[in-house]
Amino acid sequence: MKTYSAKPADIDKKWILIDAEGIVLGRLATIIAQRLRGKHKPTFTPHMDMGDNVIVINAEKIQLTGNKRADKIYYWHTGHPGGIKQRTAAQILEGRFPERIVTKAVQRMLPGGPLSKQQMTNLRVYAGAEHGQEAQQPEILDVASMNPKNTRSA
Repeated sequence: MKTYSAKPADIDKKWILIDAEGIVLGRLATIIAQRLRGKHKPTFTPHMDMGDNVIVINAEKIQLTGNKRADKIYYWHTGHPGGIKQRTAAQILEGRFPERIVTKAVQRMLPGGPLSKQQMTNLRVYAGAEHGQEAQQPEILDVASMNPKNTRSA
């Protein structure tokens, strides 16, 4: 028995649409990361970009459990002395780019390296319900019905 290794011609990419309204952030990010890597496929090969293209809409309506909306802090540094900055999750979600919370959560669940950067290009996150990939005819993935813990009421 030989180990199967996928070739670029064997890779079949689909387009997946996920509605993030009412979904818990961490559970959503794990499902997206798994789809981006291609681990849901039986032909998964670790060194190849086998994952699907994922479109996430309504990213501004995600849910955070507990007090994370007020307590979870995102840090970054400007590069200048004393240039550490911070924002809470609530400030980011109410700000100009609420989709960055979902993008960062998924990015941090992928292993670091050039392949992960390439796989992140297959993710498109939109704050509202409109997206520009109707021509690709994405199939809808209902994350809310997968597990009752995936959703949370406000």
